Amino acid sequence: MGCCRLVVGLDERVSDIDPNIFGHFIEHLGRCIYHGIWVGRGSDIPNIDGLRMDVVEAFRSIGVPIIRWPGGCFADTYHWMDGVGPVERRPRRVNIWWGGEETNEFGTDEFIKLCRLVGAEPYICVNVGSGSPEEAAAWLEYCNYTGGSRYARLRVENGYPEPYRVRYWGVGNESWGCGGSFDPVYYAWEYRRFATFLKQTDPSVKLVACGHTSTDWNLRLMESLRNFIHLIDYLSIHYYFFRNHQRYGGDVDFTDEQYLNLLFDIQHLEYEIKQAISIVDFFSEGRKDVWIAVDEWGVWHPQATTENGLYQQNTLRDAILAASILNLFIKYSRRVRMANIAQAVNVLQSICLTRGRDTVLTPTYHVFKLYKPHIAGIALGTRVESPVIKEPSRDDFVGLRGVRRRLESLKAIDASASIDLNSSRLVITIVNRSLDEDIDIEVVVNGGYRIAESEYAYITSKSVRSYNDFDTPNNIRITEESIDIKSNRFTLNLQKHSINRLILKLS
Repeated sequence: MGCCRLVVGLDERVSDIDPNIFGHFIEHLGRCIYHGIWVGRGSDIPNIDGLRMDVVEAFRSIGVPIIRWPGGCFADTYHWMDGVGPVERRPRRVNIWWGGEETNEFGTDEFIKLCRLVGAEPYICVNVGSGSPEEAAAWLEYCNYTGGSRYARLRVENGYPEPYRVRYWGVGNESWGCGGSFDPVYYAWEYRRFATFLKQTDPSVKLVACGHTSTDWNLRLMESLRNFIHLIDYLSIHYYFFRNHQRYGGDVDFTDEQYLNLLFDIQHLEYEIKQAISIVDFFSEGRKDVWIAVDEWGVWHPQATTENGLYQQNTLRDAILAASILNLFIKYSRRVRMANIAQAVNVLQSICLTRGRDTVLTPTYHVFKLYKPHIAGIALGTRVESPVIKEPSRDDFVGLRGVRRRLESLKAIDASASIDLNSSRLVITIVNRSLDEDIDIEVVVNGGYRIAESEYAYITSKSVRSYNDFDTPNNIRITEESIDIKSNRFTLNLQKHSINRLILKLS
């Protein structure tokens, strides 16, 4: 292959990296909550007040900063009062989106307990589709209010005297679709109504408006909110690499071309991020910052169906995609301030798979663990010279809903870098997306610091189709190797289809 170089500028500081871009999402869907996170207090599976201990530990070990709940489509049929109080008195409801009955064993108090055990911020999505501002404000009061009010007293009666202080609240989910089939102007009216009462109940909360991967939706929504910018803190977008068998193949069965297609199409997500940024900046500039939240993202393979609870396998290919997307979020960290991969356990691009007493950590889990040192760092400017592994063809130019756009060649190398607040630790993550070539990359660190110590770790396998399952749970894991780097210019060998991390201590 041709010349390959990565230049990291220690003096090119882009933005602080919001820890919340490494967030996760759980929904009452398939085996995500029940049998995944919640096994019940009487289960013989080790648990803490009904919460599965090995899953809690998996969350904790990767430093999950924020968890979004209860949905997803489920959120806009969920009435929070069904899920508080004695479990035996909680009503069963029909889960109209994902089938079966909802027992409501896992509700607000159990969710907050999960977040506290993990050390994560809770992010609650309120019911706009079939709920009311009164219900949403009461939920906020239950969570955050101190005093003798009705819902604060109810929380205390349920055994939780201290307020939960939930900062992040989503006002509906996919309101253009399963959240109510609103148009953007009507949703803007509903958003203003809900947001007014939520902000008045607790002015400290951060509210997330439901955006779309549709320029028209976001434009019309923000135009309708232009005189109410004080009510909006984030605009959300969702992006799935969605069930395109011809283009992407299956979860474990895919061709080399389909592997490249999946990675190539990250450009469509980048396009949607750039569009959302430009729209919120246009309407909010000079008044306040409105951030972008990619609060659902990931691969949705054809094998994940409603009938099987959206269960799919998770290969090294998915891990390489996840690493590339985290690099993208770091690149846009000035504006992207939250992201939540879908979903944490047993559903879509999960970090854990459970079966009975056993839990498997997926390749995507190991990516989040590898990237953990980036959390709360400062993103740095990077420049990559890399061989090209796919040139755009006519078919590649079409994104979601048939929109055509200009795309670039797919490079073998993708990278991100961050430095800690004390300027004492540099973290570099590099993905070699080539299917068949190990690559020697020259890394140049500019900025006047000296490298005192170095650590190296990577993820790879013999095949991009490799995955971890209950019989072979360690096919893909993080490997650490000793490395001695003292110069600010050095060469690193990157194995084919690998995800690599360097930690350099500076002086």
